[in-house]
Amino acid sequence: MPQATSPTSSRANIRLSLLDIQREPSLRVHHLLYTTVMAPKNNVKGAAKGKGKDAGDDKGKGKGVKGAQSIQVRHILCEKHSKKEEALEKLRSGTKFDEVAREFSEDKARQGGALGWKTRGSLDPAFENVAFELEASTTGNPKYGEAKTGFGYHIIMVEGRK
Repeated sequence: MPQATSPTSSRANIRLSLLDIQREPSLRVHHLLYTTVMAPKNNVKGAAKGKGKDAGDDKGKGKGVKGAQSIQVRHILCEKHSKKEEALEKLRSGTKFDEVAREFSEDKARQGGALGWKTRGSLDPAFENVAFELEASTTGNPKYGEAKTGFGYHIIMVEGRK
């Protein structure tokens, strides 16, 4: 029977057949770890190039922006829905995001709503889901999203991604 390698070993060293996994309980756990934690992403030998529904890029399909691990983010926090709607009206009329933040935000207002660079996992999940899907924009021409958290209603914009 083949020896199971440790989860930290190279993916190339794992060679288990389904029969080996079914016969040996300890190999089942290893196989489960490998398939859920260590499975390679889109690294299938002989995968079709340029064919099939997963091939090609997602430009123009509304799938969001390229994944980032950190974002430079601003927000406008309003406790009441009506105040958030007023802030949105100001943004729609062309007022700069940081100016609207100073006027309406109940948090970080002196910095124009700037929260700085934030990494994945460091923000409220509802806020993070919206923020990491936004593309970078400027305060003069913001692309923003909305989120509701335990803190209140947020209008979110991203200035940078990396």
